[in-house]
Parts: sequence; C-alpha cells; structure tokens
Amino acid sequence: MEIGYRPSVNGRADPGLIVRTWIPYEDDPTRGKDRPALVLAAEGDDVLILPMTSKDHDRDAVQEARDGRLWMDVGSGPWDARGRPSEVRLNRTVRVRADQVRREGAALGPEIFAAVVAAWQALQ
Repeated sequence: MEIGYRPSVNGRADPGLIVRTWIPYEDDPTRGKDRPALVLAAEGDDVLILPMTSKDHDRDAVQEARDGRLWMDVGSGPWDARGRPSEVRLNRTVRVRADQVRREGAALGPEIFAAVVAAWQALQ
C-alpha cells in the first residue's frame, strides 16, 4: 500500500484527507465511536486511517505513553466545527472499507501530513 499526499476533490478517501468513520474501541471491538480520522493510504476497497481527537493529550502524555497510546498534534482545521486543535494517534492504524468513510472536505497540509507519516513509519 503506497502512502503519499494526494487529497483530491474526487469523492474518494484520498491520503491526506480527514474523514469520519466508525472506529471500534480497542478494549471492546463490538463497540466504537464515529470519529474523525486521517487517511494514510488507499488500496482497492480499503483505506488505512489514523484516529483523531480534539482532546489535548499533551497534559497526560506520560500516562498515555505508559498505556501505549502515542499522539501527535496536527493543529486545527475545518474538520472540527468548533475549530479545536486536533491530535492523531500514531500507533493505532485502522483498516476500513472506503465505502464506510465520509469525506469531511478537509485535508491536512502537505508538511503536516509528511511529519505524521514520518512519525508513524518510525513506529512500524
């Protein structure tokens, strides 16, 4: 699966775009939450995404790292109606069907996307 910044106004979930989709909880995959996510790559009918949150994990970074959750600040954008800064979860890659995501009409900037990809790849 090739990762590269390719957001486009084509109706698809392209790498670099922020989408919304149902993401299962790690501790109970039968439950989950509809949330924003960053598309890393698309391949066939699937996309690889990283979950996002508007919760500031800088304040509890030590506890989050201890519990195995690594976050990266990506700033704010039109994907959050209230304009809150967002973070992307670097160490939880989720594969979803492309037809299960809804485009938000927003993309990360290319520099931020490249930094997220580099940080994500360093963890692989």
